[in-house]
Amino acid sequence: MVNSQASGIPPAPRSCAGCGGKIADRFLLFSMERYWHTRCLKCSCCQAQLGDIGTTCYSKGGMILCRSDYIRLFGHSGACSACGQSIPANEMVMRAQGNVYHLKCFSCATCRNRLMPGDRFHYINGTIFCEHDRPGAALLNSHLPPLQSSSVLTDQKVC
Repeated sequence: MVNSQASGIPPAPRSCAGCGGKIADRFLLFSMERYWHTRCLKCSCCQAQLGDIGTTCYSKGGMILCRSDYIRLFGHSGACSACGQSIPANEMVMRAQGNVYHLKCFSCATCRNRLMPGDRFHYINGTIFCEHDRPGAALLNSHLPPLQSSSVLTDQKVC
């Protein structure tokens, strides 16, 4: 994202990619090969004016995002924490402890059964276990609470 100030010679008016109007402002933004009014380049999720909150923005799946919303939706890398492959913007995902997974990759480390919404799982040292295969599950008289127990919920990549 580049913030440009008009020079002494006025350039030909440019059209804003956001609103379609002519840009006659003193400052304009250039991002994703298009020009924007500073007020029009906004995060698709939180509506923050991106020129006001930093010098970078992210684009994926037709959305323009601030750093916080990009990480919230796609994780730090935009990739599945299990297989490392990219996650398309319109794909449903599973989340655990800030990590993002393809639905097909969210499975028990021991039995490899895929966990479904509503299934209980345990997230121990970065590893996912189903209720049956969690470490220590075989102990008969164990009354200790699970280390980390959660219900699986799907997250749709929308704001």
